[in-house]
Amino acid sequence: MTVVDVYNLQNEKVSEVELSADIFEIPVKNHVLHQVVVNQLATRRAGTASTKGRSDVKASGRKLHRQKGMGRARVGAASSPIRRGGGVAFGPSPRKYGQKVPKKVRKAALRMALTDKVQTGQLIVVDNFELPEIKTKSFVEVMRNFHVDKALIITHDKLLNLEKSSKNLQWAKVMRHEGLNVYDILRYNFLFLEQPAVRAIEERLVS
Repeated sequence: MTVVDVYNLQNEKVSEVELSADIFEIPVKNHVLHQVVVNQLATRRAGTASTKGRSDVKASGRKLHRQKGMGRARVGAASSPIRRGGGVAFGPSPRKYGQKVPKKVRKAALRMALTDKVQTGQLIVVDNFELPEIKTKSFVEVMRNFHVDKALIITHDKLLNLEKSSKNLQWAKVMRHEGLNVYDILRYNFLFLEQPAVRAIEERLVS
């Protein structure tokens, strides 16, 4: 079982916490992480691109001119894809890009991503991330105390001051433990976990 230090917002050690070995000490398999990240990004695609085929175009089905005797190429309906205003041949239609990834694989990938942060020393546990006021400058000062950039912050409950203070910063993201996902963990350099959120994450991933 891994033991890590717990800090306050001034980067002062206040206690220690034990991390479950079943979640924070497992072998990291890159192909599993890759599979889950690709699925996450694919699922976010809108998939709303759509065109009208020749059967969807509003046009007369009448033959435009007779077949022979005019010295011109044969032509059928005005909705033909080769004619202006006609339907699109093999155009896109609404679809879902997400792939089917088993729930056990998704959970395993989440454990691996957390383990990777522990192994690389990029996991920081904070006792409480409540800010006294909504002020971006205050949040930036807290991050400077830890000498980090591009950070993902996971809280146990909704912290309105924290969420609003970090909203305008592209290099920081705040979310509650229910939204924890592999892509965001790997995308940000450092992962902050609020101490109560650690137990909630362990309960979620062990069950």
